[in-house]
Amino acid sequence: MKAVIFDLDDTLYPEHTYVRSGFRAVAAWCERTLGLSAEEAYRVLDDSFRRGLRGNAFDLLLEHFAQPPRHVGEMVRVYRDHRPSIDPFPGVRAAVAQVGDRYRTGLITDGYADVQRRKLDALGLAPLLDAVVFSDDLGRACWKPAPQPFMRALELLDVDPPEAVYVGDNPAKDFLGARRAGLSSIQIRWPEAEYAEQPPPTPEHAPDRTVGQLGDLVRILLP
Repeated sequence: MKAVIFDLDDTLYPEHTYVRSGFRAVAAWCERTLGLSAEEAYRVLDDSFRRGLRGNAFDLLLEHFAQPPRHVGEMVRVYRDHRPSIDPFPGVRAAVAQVGDRYRTGLITDGYADVQRRKLDALGLAPLLDAVVFSDDLGRACWKPAPQPFMRALELLDVDPPEAVYVGDNPAKDFLGARRAGLSSIQIRWPEAEYAEQPPPTPEHAPDRTVGQLGDLVRILLP
C-alpha cells in the first residue's frame, strides 16, 4: 500500500456539527434581517433536524414565525456561504498525520465545492493531505459513487488502484465508488455519524472492512 484516501463528512469530522453551525448562521440572519429571536429560530431549526426534517427546516421555521416563504432562498445562501465552526473527530488530526508519515494521503468529498472547501479550511486538515479532490469540480455526474473522483485522486497521488485504500462512512456511495475504481475500502462507523447503522444496499456497496473506532483504523493502516 502506498496511499490512503479519506472521505470528509462523518469520516474526519461529525457532519451534524456543520449542520448546526449553519443553523446558527441562519438564526443570526433571521434576527438581523427579520427581527426574529435568534435563540428561538435556532431551537426550531434544531428541533426539525432532530426529527429528521432537514430538507424543509427553513420552510418550517418561516411557518413557525408566520413569515412568507420567499425568504427560503436567502436562508439557503446564508447556510451554504457561512464559515463553519467545526472540529475533527477526537484524534483524527494526529491519526491523519501519523498515516501521512508512512503513506501519501488524499481526500475525496462530494457536495458543493465552495461549501466543502470552507469545511476543509475550518478543520485545518489540508496541510496534512497530499491531494484533495472536490468531486463537484469534475461535474455533478462525477459525485460518488462515480469512479472519476477516485481516478483523479490516484492520478494526483501517482499511485495505481491496488496501491490505495479508501476510508469512508456512507455505504450508499463511498465503497461502491472505490470498488469501481479498483481501490479497497474501509468503513469507519463513528457512533454519532448519520450512516453508522445503515446497511449497504447491495453486496457491491459493502466495504472490504469495517471498524468502529479510530484506533482500530490506525492499527489496520499502520500494522
